[in-house]
Amino acid sequence: MARIISTPENLDVLYEDNHIIIVNKRSGDIVQGDKTGDVPLSEVVKAYIAKKYNKPGAVYLGVVHRLDRPTSGIVVFSRTSKALPRLNKLFATKEAQKTYWAVVKNTPPLPTDTLTHWLKRNPKQNKSYAYPKEVSDSKKAMLTYTLLKKLTHYHLLEIALHTGRHHQIRSQLAAIKCYIKGDLKYGAQRSNPNGSIHLHARKLSFIHPVKKEPLTVIAPPPPDPIWDACSG
Repeated sequence: MARIISTPENLDVLYEDNHIIIVNKRSGDIVQGDKTGDVPLSEVVKAYIAKKYNKPGAVYLGVVHRLDRPTSGIVVFSRTSKALPRLNKLFATKEAQKTYWAVVKNTPPLPTDTLTHWLKRNPKQNKSYAYPKEVSDSKKAMLTYTLLKKLTHYHLLEIALHTGRHHQIRSQLAAIKCYIKGDLKYGAQRSNPNGSIHLHARKLSFIHPVKKEPLTVIAPPPPDPIWDACSG
């Protein structure tokens, strides 16, 4: 199965107004440019805005946060310089509540639990290692998972993040042997044909940085038989 990368024509926009735009990122999209030279999602969103609103000049777009390339789901961008620092603060102070879905192979130890680890990042491997106690150069990581559904061969977990660390969900779930489907880097036995992993940024709630109104966005997971079974 070939991966489908976002383009201005197929961009899955979940919410937009004059100040922010929220999209459902496809697995394979990179949020910001990197050494691969691939077109980042930020440029795709700019092209979408330029075309939709017939903007002849440069389009302003602020990157608020990122998702790992093989992960799908909600990504927020700022459309104004006024909204960007406010959104940055919301995410930095954890006032933006993130909920993820993960499809894992093994049954979790408990139906619901809060995991606390100390994560140490290895930049050369682009990987984080989870330790039960603090080690040098590590950062505390916390999440709460809940078993939502048992499938034939997999389990659907809902995850609430309490911290935002590099590869946090992937490394913490691997530490309890709940390997995310397709995530070879963190213990899965085989990759997904399209290079994705079954980790999806499902829901985001925050106070709109300009309108000061509650905003909740939910992103449907990618179309595939296992995600379809999770949503059914």
